[in-house]
Amino acid sequence: MNTNEKSEIISNVKEMIEKSSAVYVTDFNGINVADITMLRNEFRKEGVRYKVIKNTLFKRAVDETGKYTQLKEHLVGMAGYAFASENPVAPAKIIKKYYDDKQKLALKACYIEDQFYSGNQLDQLAALPTKNDIIAGILGSINAPASGIVGAINAVMRDLVSVIDEISKRQAA
Repeated sequence: MNTNEKSEIISNVKEMIEKSSAVYVTDFNGINVADITMLRNEFRKEGVRYKVIKNTLFKRAVDETGKYTQLKEHLVGMAGYAFASENPVAPAKIIKKYYDDKQKLALKACYIEDQFYSGNQLDQLAALPTKNDIIAGILGSINAPASGIVGAINAVMRDLVSVIDEISKRQAA
Protein backbone atom coordinates (compact mmCIF):
# COMPACT_ATOMS: atom_id res chain seq x y z
CA MET A 1 0.00 0.00 0.00
CA ASN A 2 1.51 3.32 -1.02
CA THR A 3 1.54 6.56 0.97
CA ASN A 4 -1.43 8.08 -0.88
CA GLU A 5 -3.60 5.04 -0.16
CA LYS A 6 -2.62 5.10 3.50
CA SER A 7 -3.38 8.80 3.86
CA GLU A 8 -6.76 8.31 2.16
CA ILE A 9 -7.64 5.48 4.55
CA ILE A 10 -6.55 7.58 7.54
CA SER A 11 -8.66 10.46 6.27
CA ASN A 12 -11.71 8.18 5.90
CA VAL A 13 -11.19 6.73 9.38
CA LYS A 14 -10.85 10.24 10.86
CA GLU A 15 -14.13 11.21 9.22
CA MET A 16 -15.88 8.10 10.62
CA ILE A 17 -14.48 8.83 14.09
CA GLU A 18 -15.65 12.44 13.97
CA LYS A 19 -19.18 11.48 12.87
CA SER A 20 -19.55 8.62 15.36
CA SER A 21 -21.07 8.74 18.82
CA ALA A 22 -19.58 5.30 19.54
CA VAL A 23 -16.60 3.29 18.31
CA TYR A 24 -16.21 -0.42 19.10
CA VAL A 25 -13.05 -2.48 18.61
CA THR A 26 -13.67 -6.21 18.14
CA ASP A 27 -11.52 -9.28 17.71
CA PHE A 28 -12.80 -10.98 14.56
CA ASN A 29 -10.24 -13.80 14.62
CA GLY A 30 -11.70 -17.12 13.44
CA ILE A 31 -14.86 -15.73 11.86
CA ASN A 32 -15.62 -17.08 8.39
CA VAL A 33 -16.62 -14.93 5.41
CA ALA A 34 -20.31 -15.93 5.54
CA ASP A 35 -20.58 -14.91 9.19
CA ILE A 36 -18.74 -11.63 8.73
CA THR A 37 -21.07 -10.82 5.81
CA MET A 38 -24.09 -11.63 7.99
CA LEU A 39 -22.67 -9.45 10.80
CA ARG A 40 -22.07 -6.55 8.43
CA ASN A 41 -25.70 -6.82 7.28
CA GLU A 42 -26.88 -6.76 10.92
CA PHE A 43 -24.74 -3.72 11.60
CA ARG A 44 -25.97 -2.00 8.43
CA LYS A 45 -29.62 -2.50 9.49
CA GLU A 46 -28.83 -0.51 12.64
CA GLY A 47 -26.95 2.23 10.80
CA VAL A 48 -23.56 0.99 12.01
CA ARG A 49 -20.48 0.83 9.79
CA TYR A 50 -18.20 -2.16 10.40
CA LYS A 51 -14.73 -1.94 8.90
CA VAL A 52 -11.52 -3.92 9.08
CA ILE A 53 -8.66 -1.43 9.19
CA LYS A 54 -4.97 -1.94 9.82
CA ASN A 55 -4.24 -1.17 13.47
CA THR A 56 -1.40 1.21 12.61
CA LEU A 57 -3.67 3.27 10.35
CA PHE A 58 -6.40 3.38 12.98
CA LYS A 59 -3.84 4.50 15.59
CA ARG A 60 -2.70 7.33 13.33
CA ALA A 61 -6.29 8.44 12.77
CA VAL A 62 -6.93 8.40 16.54
CA ASP A 63 -3.75 10.42 17.11
CA GLU A 64 -4.79 12.98 14.51
CA THR A 65 -8.34 13.38 15.87
CA GLY A 66 -7.34 13.26 19.53
CA LYS A 67 -10.48 11.25 20.30
CA TYR A 68 -10.82 7.72 21.73
CA THR A 69 -7.14 7.56 22.72
CA GLN A 70 -7.59 4.68 25.19
CA LEU A 71 -8.50 2.36 22.30
CA LYS A 72 -4.88 2.39 21.13
CA GLU A 73 -3.77 0.00 23.86
CA HIS A 74 -6.31 -2.58 22.61
CA LEU A 75 -5.16 -2.57 18.98
CA VAL A 76 -3.40 -5.92 18.97
CA GLY A 77 -4.10 -8.77 16.56
CA MET A 78 -7.03 -8.88 14.18
CA ALA A 79 -9.32 -5.94 14.85
CA GLY A 80 -12.61 -4.87 13.33
CA TYR A 81 -14.15 -1.48 14.04
CA ALA A 82 -17.84 -0.63 14.43
CA PHE A 83 -18.78 3.04 14.06
CA ALA A 84 -22.23 4.01 15.35
CA SER A 85 -23.79 7.44 15.14
CA GLU A 86 -27.56 7.15 15.70
CA ASN A 87 -27.79 4.23 18.11
CA PRO A 88 -24.59 3.90 20.14
CA VAL A 89 -25.60 0.65 21.92
CA ALA A 90 -26.70 -1.23 18.78
CA PRO A 91 -23.20 -2.64 18.11
CA ALA A 92 -23.01 -3.99 21.68
CA LYS A 93 -26.29 -5.85 21.23
CA ILE A 94 -25.18 -7.36 17.89
CA ILE A 95 -21.72 -8.28 19.18
CA LYS A 96 -23.14 -9.89 22.32
CA LYS A 97 -25.71 -11.92 20.38
CA TYR A 98 -23.06 -13.25 18.00
CA TYR A 99 -20.55 -13.86 20.80
CA ASP A 100 -23.13 -15.80 22.83
CA ASP A 101 -23.89 -17.99 19.79
CA LYS A 102 -20.38 -18.61 18.43
CA GLN A 103 -17.92 -17.52 21.17
CA LYS A 104 -16.27 -15.31 18.54
CA LEU A 105 -16.21 -11.56 17.83
CA ALA A 106 -15.09 -10.57 21.30
CA LEU A 107 -15.28 -6.94 22.28
CA LYS A 108 -11.82 -5.53 22.97
CA ALA A 109 -12.93 -2.05 24.02
CA CYS A 110 -15.21 0.79 23.01
CA TYR A 111 -16.14 4.39 23.52
CA ILE A 112 -19.71 5.60 23.78
CA GLU A 113 -19.68 9.37 23.54
CA ASP A 114 -16.63 10.24 25.68
CA GLN A 115 -16.88 7.26 28.05
CA PHE A 116 -14.42 4.36 27.70
CA TYR A 117 -15.56 0.76 28.27
CA SER A 118 -13.36 -2.32 28.37
CA GLY A 119 -14.25 -5.56 26.62
CA ASN A 120 -15.42 -7.27 29.82
CA GLN A 121 -18.31 -4.79 30.09
CA LEU A 122 -20.13 -6.14 27.02
CA ASP A 123 -23.03 -7.58 29.03
CA GLN A 124 -23.72 -4.23 30.70
CA LEU A 125 -23.48 -2.35 27.41
CA ALA A 126 -25.81 -4.76 25.61
CA ALA A 127 -28.35 -4.38 28.43
CA LEU A 128 -28.53 -0.60 27.99
CA PRO A 129 -31.74 0.66 26.38
CA THR A 130 -31.59 2.00 22.85
CA LYS A 131 -32.40 5.60 22.04
CA ASN A 132 -35.85 4.53 20.78
CA ASP A 133 -36.51 2.59 24.00
CA ILE A 134 -35.67 5.67 26.07
CA ILE A 135 -37.92 7.89 23.94
CA ALA A 136 -40.79 5.38 24.23
CA GLY A 137 -40.35 5.28 28.01
CA ILE A 138 -40.40 9.07 28.25
CA LEU A 139 -43.48 9.31 26.05
CA GLY A 140 -45.17 6.61 28.11
CA SER A 141 -44.39 8.56 31.28
CA ILE A 142 -45.77 11.73 29.76
CA ASN A 143 -48.94 9.95 28.58
CA ALA A 144 -49.50 8.13 31.89
CA PRO A 145 -50.61 11.22 33.88
CA ALA A 146 -52.90 12.29 31.04
CA SER A 147 -54.52 8.86 30.85
CA GLY A 148 -54.85 8.87 34.65
CA ILE A 149 -56.68 12.20 34.52
CA VAL A 150 -58.95 10.92 31.76
CA GLY A 151 -59.65 7.79 33.83
CA ALA A 152 -60.47 9.90 36.90
CA ILE A 153 -62.82 12.14 34.90
CA ASN A 154 -64.51 9.09 33.40
CA ALA A 155 -64.93 7.58 36.89
CA VAL A 156 -66.56 10.78 38.17
CA MET A 157 -68.86 10.85 35.14
CA ARG A 158 -69.73 7.17 35.61
CA ASP A 159 -70.49 7.74 39.30
CA LEU A 160 -72.62 10.80 38.46
CA VAL A 161 -74.59 8.82 35.85
CA SER A 162 -75.12 6.02 38.39
CA VAL A 163 -76.43 8.49 41.00
CA ILE A 164 -78.78 10.14 38.49
CA ASP A 165 -79.96 6.71 37.34
CA GLU A 166 -80.69 5.65 40.95
CA ILE A 167 -82.58 8.90 41.64
CA SER A 168 -84.68 8.45 38.51
CA LYS A 169 -85.50 4.84 39.48
CA ARG A 170 -86.60 5.94 42.98
CA GLN A 171 -88.78 8.72 41.59
CA ALA A 172 -90.37 6.33 39.07
CA ALA A 173 -91.28 3.86 41.82
